[in-house]
Amino acid sequence: MADLNERDEKLIQYLSEAYGKERELETALEAHIAMTTKAPYKKRLKQHLKETKSHAKQVERRIKKLGGGGQKVQTAVGKTMAAAKGPLHMVRGSGEQEKMLKNAKTEYFNEHEEIATYLGIETLATKVGDKETAKLAKGIRREEERMAKFLTTQIQSLSNAVATEDIPAAQRKR
Repeated sequence: MADLNERDEKLIQYLSEAYGKERELETALEAHIAMTTKAPYKKRLKQHLKETKSHAKQVERRIKKLGGGGQKVQTAVGKTMAAAKGPLHMVRGSGEQEKMLKNAKTEYFNEHEEIATYLGIETLATKVGDKETAKLAKGIRREEERMAKFLTTQIQSLSNAVATEDIPAAQRKR
């Protein structure tokens, strides 16, 4: 295999970071799905898990096409981090609605981190003339933005549910 040039090394670096995050989020999403009781929310999380797995495969293929490899380390680190956080997510919050709310907030944060990651990859790839990587990053970014928008409504809904579940009616506005 020929030595990589600086352009491809930098693209592989950024794509590898994205790949590691996707693999980390697979484990986190699986834990959140298991804890979610709201059917529409659970269904969307399952759909996003499929998207996340697809993103990882697409990014891995692109890395290999650019001449990179060795994502097994990124995968192991990401999954270990997610596994370590899993038990913490089970005990956060006083009730079922609050646990789902805290998970939704974590998911929202992660989606925005991914949006920023893929925007950076898309911009870098465009600047260095890698149309294929730019197109891939843009497509994934759009899916992450759709999920973030969905989570916005979930956070609002779950916050209302927490208020109803945890605060006496006399202390609420409606």
